Amino acid sequence: MTPEALARVHARAFAGQRGWSAPEFRALLSNDNAFLVTTDSAFALGRVIADEAELLTLATDPSKRRQGQARTCLHRFEDMAITRGAIRVFLEVSAEKTAAHALYLASGYALIARRNAYYSHDDGRRSDALIMEKSLLP
Repeated sequence: MTPEALARVHARAFAGQRGWSAPEFRALLSNDNAFLVTTDSAFALGRVIADEAELLTLATDPSKRRQGQARTCLHRFEDMAITRGAIRVFLEVSAEKTAAHALYLASGYALIARRNAYYSHDDGRRSDALIMEKSLLP
């Protein structure tokens, strides 16, 4: 996916919040630590620094949800993180994103912290961020 395509999917996936722009995706992807995995309508973007991976965003086009694309991207992301030397992965997810939270729990992530009122929404509301971690060791 091009940075422009990533921005379009991200904007649709995170409706009601500020989506990331094509220049933001381009800048992230230019970093040697960052990597991207994709399917037809979903992607996971993250980075590995030392032995820790961070999932920066996981997005699926809303018209293609509930087809396993996010799960596929998440597992490919974890595999790629391992090949880059990561032994654990961190992510944050909005407490309001119950489907995403359920996906992460089902994939072996554990809640380790909460950031109150972290995310801003277009309507002025704020929602908490759930910080999750998973060991990538066998």
